[in-house]
Amino acid sequence: MSSLDVSMTVNGQTVTGRVEARRTLADFLRKDCAATGVHLGCEHGVCGACTVVLDGRTARSCCTLAVQADGAEVRTVEGMANGTDLHPLQEAFWARHGLQCGFCTPGILLTVQELLADNPDPSDEQIREALSGNICRCTGYQFIIDAVKDAAAVLRAAPDTRS
Repeated sequence: MSSLDVSMTVNGQTVTGRVEARRTLADFLRKDCAATGVHLGCEHGVCGACTVVLDGRTARSCCTLAVQADGAEVRTVEGMANGTDLHPLQEAFWARHGLQCGFCTPGILLTVQELLADNPDPSDEQIREALSGNICRCTGYQFIIDAVKDAAAVLRAAPDTRS
């Protein structure tokens, strides 16, 4: 199997590596970048646990090859917080019990962050639609909806905290 050099920016840091052509971005992020918030669930792009932000839009890292992200800007859930200060979405999920086991949470957080960047005041139905590609087996989703609505209000009041 041939190996290729890759270089990308992950959570603001330049990362380089040598990967097999078939290695997924999820595996590269987890193993080479220690971004363990990228979770592997279905490995078919269905569950949303592997969601990352790739060049400004969410993407399934289990279905993306690391070589496809060469030169890209990648953000994982580890890139949401500002040091020890949690992002308003992370705060709201904690306060509203929008997570239980936490396996799906990183993908959900990045998905709803994208939603709120596009639509700062979504309805419950719009939040549900945005989350339709993220599977959570623990919460029943209502606490997640409540957390997103709370975070949306905080972000509308202080728009500089969106990214």
